[in-house]
Amino acid sequence: MDGNRRWARSRGLPSALGHAAGAKRVKGIVQSCADLGIPHLTLFAFSTENWKRPETEVSALMGLLGLYLQKEVGDMHAKGVRLKMVGDLSKFDTRIQALIRDAEAHTAANTRITLTVAINYGGRWDCLQAVQAWQAHNPQAPLREATEEAVQPFLAMAHAPDPDLLIRTGGERRISNFMLWQLAYTELYFSDTLWPAFDEQELTTAIDFYRNRDRRFGGSSFPTAANG
Repeated sequence: MDGNRRWARSRGLPSALGHAAGAKRVKGIVQSCADLGIPHLTLFAFSTENWKRPETEVSALMGLLGLYLQKEVGDMHAKGVRLKMVGDLSKFDTRIQALIRDAEAHTAANTRITLTVAINYGGRWDCLQAVQAWQAHNPQAPLREATEEAVQPFLAMAHAPDPDLLIRTGGERRISNFMLWQLAYTELYFSDTLWPAFDEQELTTAIDFYRNRDRRFGGSSFPTAANG
């Protein structure tokens, strides 16, 4: 969800208000995805690299996260949204960690859509921690047994299928250390629209792009002598 700060800067506003506008945008996009029957939506909210930002901005983001967990969970539950938070949550203070646990527990039985929010998350971290977790569960096993199938359940996103579509807003053309394992065959859509302005019509455009893709997963869609 890129472009919050640029959206605020273009309006002469502080970065914190850009992030607040971005958080407000989340609600509409989650609702639209649920209405479309999309079972999983994952949002990259805070990366392992975002700690490098100015302390005042990081503090504002943490405050916004706490407020979101307090104010929005009841509404998400009422609308059938299951909330999951993934990343190295140990870096957050005990209050935020408690709010995360409560929010996940409160919405755990919901089935309309699973909203996963990645915070203090990085794709490299995810791959590394998954291998370490596998080794901790199999201390006597040789490394050659750490196959894709064996490691997969220890990934932070093990509760969800690999994504079909990645949308990055804000005009950047890179994945920035997000879900490096899971994005192997994901379709990539890059939008110039800044996240606070990314509305339901923009979402529809991205989904239409996906629907027109020929997904071969390394195979071929061309007919052969064997299949006509």
